Amino acid sequence: RSMLFSTVTPMRVRSAVNNCFPVQNTMAFSMPCWKKRLSPGWRHGLIGALLALFSLLANAADITARGAQLLGDDDGYVLNADFDLTLNPRLEDAIAKGVSLYFVIDFELNRSRWYWFDEQVASRSRSIQLSYHALTRQYRLTRGNLHQSFPTLGDALRILARTRNWHVLDKGQLKGDQTYQAAVRLRLDLTQMPKTFQVTALANREWTLSADWMRWLFTLAEIGQAANGDGR
Repeated sequence: RSMLFSTVTPMRVRSAVNNCFPVQNTMAFSMPCWKKRLSPGWRHGLIGALLALFSLLANAADITARGAQLLGDDDGYVLNADFDLTLNPRLEDAIAKGVSLYFVIDFELNRSRWYWFDEQVASRSRSIQLSYHALTRQYRLTRGNLHQSFPTLGDALRILARTRNWHVLDKGQLKGDQTYQAAVRLRLDLTQMPKTFQVTALANREWTLSADWMRWLFTLAEIGQAANGDGR
């Protein structure tokens, strides 16, 4: 029995659209070239959107934990911690107009238990107020009854981002045969702001500012060793 085969001869297909590469040695039923250039309007719009995104990222507020350390003293244990703190133009403008910002540093300590949920040994928080006084042209940090004044916002932020000798644990709270997980963070607390600002601030991402929890494991014998931003 004879069979009939159809033969397709390779041919050169020339592109019908400018700037499309010619396809050589293809079959006659090759795919059409559909490549198109972006119009100038689209290109300008895309470039503008990218520049706006880069500007937004460059001016974003941010808090990052850099390191922390627990140390023993006569009354128990104190915490030292360092953060990188950057404010965006919206927050800087609010301070310049007399709006006080309240930052809170949180500390937590948990003990692992294989037979049940972790036990919370301690939970501490401390509030720090950042304000600007137009008459003296000074920035002020307030911790309880302690006040410190600074000539520039940068000077105030550097001190705000450093915590030293904060008493977080009493003697006897740690046991020598246990492993503990400590955690620390710094955040902007909008709940302490005037009610008129809370409504706007809570709905605006530019007012959202908080560091991720930095966690690290230690035993009583390791008190005094520093943990870095990676939790080690």
